[in-house]
Amino acid sequence: MRDLDLSSSVSPSLNTTQAALAAPGMAREAVQALRASQIREVANAGFGVADVLPFWFGESDRVTPAFIREAAAAALTRGDTFYTHNLGIAPLREALSRYVSDLHGPTPMESIAVTSAGVNALMLAAQLVAGAGDRVVAVTPLWPNLVEIPKILGASVATVALDYGARGWTLDLDRLLAALTPGTKLLMINSPNNPTGWVMTRDEQRTVLEHCRRHGIWIVADEVYERLYYGEAGERAAPSFLDLAARDERLICVNSFSKAWLMTGWRLGWMVAPRTLMDDLSKLVEYNTSCAPSFVQQAGVVAVEQGEASTQTLVADLRASRDHLAAALAPLPGVDVKVPHGAMYLFFRLAGAQSSLELCKALVREAGLGLAPGSAFGPEGEGFVRWCYACDPARLDAGVARLAGYLAEHGGL
Repeated sequence: MRDLDLSSSVSPSLNTTQAALAAPGMAREAVQALRASQIREVANAGFGVADVLPFWFGESDRVTPAFIREAAAAALTRGDTFYTHNLGIAPLREALSRYVSDLHGPTPMESIAVTSAGVNALMLAAQLVAGAGDRVVAVTPLWPNLVEIPKILGASVATVALDYGARGWTLDLDRLLAALTPGTKLLMINSPNNPTGWVMTRDEQRTVLEHCRRHGIWIVADEVYERLYYGEAGERAAPSFLDLAARDERLICVNSFSKAWLMTGWRLGWMVAPRTLMDDLSKLVEYNTSCAPSFVQQAGVVAVEQGEASTQTLVADLRASRDHLAAALAPLPGVDVKVPHGAMYLFFRLAGAQSSLELCKALVREAGLGLAPGSAFGPEGEGFVRWCYACDPARLDAGVARLAGYLAEHGGL
């Protein structure tokens, strides 16, 4: 019996389906389109290079204070290793309520949710209010998570760039208001800002808040650097939208234990949000992480209740390091540096650095100096580099010497 040739009878749609099944599995297009971390790209270039001085990541070289570490150890010894409420243990939410109320006015614990890090809070906040097809506005240069998170959800992101000039980084308020058109769903804003150190003024916040009220626009304010603020004597925190807004408005303020309490590796954060969101937020937390680790939350209670003196000492030291590094960089050829009012970075321009990514890779290879490229924070940051100064001044001096040597060898770029 002659074999049958069935190839001509197979439908085109079946062939297409089989081809699709045979193709390698890929992530969604929105995820594939996310920009990779250029800071990590530079750090990867440092693997295998001896004696690199790394100033690329946003963390201090100090360990978490002993009293916080001891609280976590005690909680583990007690066997505090079980699930907690999605929104956090009551003692931590109550402690945060007192802390936030002291800084920004009455804030009930029912308006506070504990999260597994500040970045988790940013993702949850975006998931709460933004979705596919929504329009989001972000002020840049900016830590890329705030720009990329809405894109994961299918939203589009329009950016409004800060201006750079004799006064450092400033906001063109009219340009921002023009971008916040009716129908915009969400404004993502970070102040004090990573990478620039720019701090939004209270008057600017008031104007933006009133505009967003008129148009029903949500604000997600990333205020994780609010305590790393170098204002007038007696000012304990940077201006916050919480100073101006009622707790039931379309405002979500995100914060973290990472910066003010030197707890980057602990992954603990919180958000202040309208109570009307909390039931839905609880569901989102359940489907993301379920809860923050119990023993980490116990350490958070101690950090909030006993950490004020430690935080104030940290801020004073960071101010001194900021001034020290700025003074050391200013005389170098081609360096244009302005002293910022917040965060823990100098974001300075290097004349002739047409590609900050390639420059930072070269600095790692040739000078053993690890800086973050400005382009990692958006195209507005091109030509700049970020230097985290949260470390010992002697280490900063060693880094400046390496940069000076590189510039001398390359003719100031």
